Amino acid sequence: MPDLLIELLSEEIPARMQRKASLDLEKLFTEGISELGLTYESSAAFSTPRRLTLALENVSNKSLSSVEEKRGPRKDAPEKAIQGFLKNTGLEISQLEVRQEKKGEFYFANIRTEGRNAADIISLVLEKTVRNFPWPKSMRWGQTLLKWVRPLHSIVCILYDEGESSVVDLNIEGISSGDKTVGHRFMGKGEFSVNSFEDYASKLKKEFVILDPSERAKIILQEINNQAFAQGLELISDPSLLNEVVGLIEWPVVLMGKLEHEFLALPSEVLQTSMREHQKFFSIRNPKNDKVVQFATVANRETPDHGSTILAGNKKVLSARLADAKFFWDNDLRIVNASGLDFWLERLKQVTFHNKLGSQFERVERISNLSEVIAKKIGCDPKLAKKAASISKSDLSSEMVYEFPELQGVMGTYYASEAGFEDNIADACKNHYAPLGPSDKVPNSIISVVVALADKIDTLTSFWAINEKPTGSKDPFALRRSALGLIRIIVENDIRISLSEILMLGNDRADIEDLKNFIHQRMKVFLRDQSLRHDLIDACLSLNEGNDLALSVKKSFALMNFIKTSDGSNLIQGFKRANNILVQAEQNDGVEYSYGADLKYAEEDAERDLFSALDIEEAKIRSALEREDFVEAMNAMANLRSPIDGFFENVQINSDVDVIRRNRLNLLSRICKLCLSVADLTKVEG
Repeated sequence: MPDLLIELLSEEIPARMQRKASLDLEKLFTEGISELGLTYESSAAFSTPRRLTLALENVSNKSLSSVEEKRGPRKDAPEKAIQGFLKNTGLEISQLEVRQEKKGEFYFANIRTEGRNAADIISLVLEKTVRNFPWPKSMRWGQTLLKWVRPLHSIVCILYDEGESSVVDLNIEGISSGDKTVGHRFMGKGEFSVNSFEDYASKLKKEFVILDPSERAKIILQEINNQAFAQGLELISDPSLLNEVVGLIEWPVVLMGKLEHEFLALPSEVLQTSMREHQKFFSIRNPKNDKVVQFATVANRETPDHGSTILAGNKKVLSARLADAKFFWDNDLRIVNASGLDFWLERLKQVTFHNKLGSQFERVERISNLSEVIAKKIGCDPKLAKKAASISKSDLSSEMVYEFPELQGVMGTYYASEAGFEDNIADACKNHYAPLGPSDKVPNSIISVVVALADKIDTLTSFWAINEKPTGSKDPFALRRSALGLIRIIVENDIRISLSEILMLGNDRADIEDLKNFIHQRMKVFLRDQSLRHDLIDACLSLNEGNDLALSVKKSFALMNFIKTSDGSNLIQGFKRANNILVQAEQNDGVEYSYGADLKYAEEDAERDLFSALDIEEAKIRSALEREDFVEAMNAMANLRSPIDGFFENVQINSDVDVIRRNRLNLLSRICKLCLSVADLTKVEG
């Protein structure tokens, strides 16, 4: 069976669109040919700044023929209905089959669809894919009606097998398919023909184009690390910048340069941000002092002077950018040294947080008051927490953060230190934003923890109060991230505090129960990524109304490990059997069996064994729960498995003697209450 190669060559595709575009091409095309009955063994998609490429292996020569059966009208139906069925199927009445059904004789048509050649299907699907490609933004050019992200120049579409290749005929708005493409825009020698994917990739490399983005990324990292290592320096890892740079070049050439001495005093974060945002440069640091001292840029071509001219030009532009950053830094320091942070805090009155929630100044006041109350609850100095919160947003008024918003908090820490604040207070300016994502570290300094909690509580309750909640995929105020941050701070720092209680400290117009449920849902999503089932989380959350998040998570993991054991899973089944019998009996009898079982009414050995086991293990379970040793509590529960099994196997609960029956139901109630004291096992599935 033949293989297939497709290349769509255009002007430069924005870097941020390339990966998704290559995946979209693969998905749309493969799904399209599959729907029309064409099969293939494997597919691979690639992208460079100028091309999207798709390769398929072992494509079937043609689609399979098929026969579709359709039932028509009754034989005695009106002539108009029969003629309509014939028109729909394209058959003559003599070609129909008559069958006896329950409701009479009906016409049946067998419609045969012959298989189509692979080339015909590929041509049809590729044209449809190109015309309906889901670019985030697209354009038209010249007189063409075709829309593409940038003007489309050529299409390679060939089927090849055992050294022979053929072009799949296709014409889209005057662009005809062929077997010719071009290499690098500047270093390539012009047009060349290809006859297979291997030939295509090989010739592209000779023409200074590396097709695979992962290979380009590997070359860039390896070359930067080698050059930095040779000078005793190291690269500051920046995966997002690497992904962007990979989408800007087809033939990576790494060049390294030194920063001018006057800029070395700037904070490393400023240097790194300025070089990344404005120039797409990588930062190189000296591991001895952790200072950024050099930069690495990636050119898209080789030059006779080995990049000297390119590097000189980049240095000139970079110096201008860093001069701006140095001006912002110097000016901000002048203000801090002259008036501390008060000048910026006053200016926050002019910065709107949200038109329904007031200014950033008002928000800082709310966070400060919240921090003071929360600090008392978790053992932090309230005065220090309030002081840290009061300056936490001050850098929003600085020139540096105005230029580089992503440095908010980071610059606040520098400015607070310059203003004379203690390190633990200054650090809260940066750390109270954390965590910014599921892999980001949570703050662990007690003051930073308090301010971070206050910040997230104010955010969540405020937006809940004005009914600006996340809907579907839309979350413009990043409330899901705030909720996840709140959860992780509490859980990872093992903070024992009531969720309802701290949420009620926020905006009093917020629906606390609805917000709490939202936070619980976010916690389930977060813990599901750690292989923890949602039903186990529900089982543990329900005991304390979901208020003690740290306790619930500990208990959930213990329960997960418990039910993985044979004793644990069997005990769950035993509990459910006991609970079902008890619930049914209480419904039928109209009474509650919760008054305690009496050993003197036990008639069977299995009953007495269960009484004895409950007496022993109940003490262990309650002691373990007080110590919050959930593993030991689960182990003690596991010891009940055998006596519970023996009870159900040897004892008839619905005894003819009423007092015996009631006693046995009360014994089931005792089992259920003891198990439910650990977790709400009724919510455990399976």
